[in-house]
Amino acid sequence: MKILRITMLSALLFCSAVFALELGEAKQNGLVGEQENGYLGAVVNRSDVLELVGEINVKRKAKYIELAKKNNIALSQVEKLAAKKAFEKTAKGHYVKYDGDWVKK
Repeated sequence: MKILRITMLSALLFCSAVFALELGEAKQNGLVGEQENGYLGAVVNRSDVLELVGEINVKRKAKYIELAKKNNIALSQVEKLAAKKAFEKTAKGHYVKYDGDWVKK
């Protein structure tokens, strides 16, 4: 019985990993979008989407801090430049946040 529980738990964990949300898929499905602050935002309020957004933004902020220090500029300047670049690179039909509203590009 204990082995069966462990096996079922392992299978459940494996299934969760298989269905983990990826950034490209999330953008394509309209779940996330780029914001004017240089960070990713959740278009829909869903736990897996919020988790993905949090993970991506932690990585982005670390990179932005690194770039700010390396170039001796303010973090806000890096964020602003990153937002501009992200908006330019956003594919048609994906979401961007303008003036507080999510719109398709």
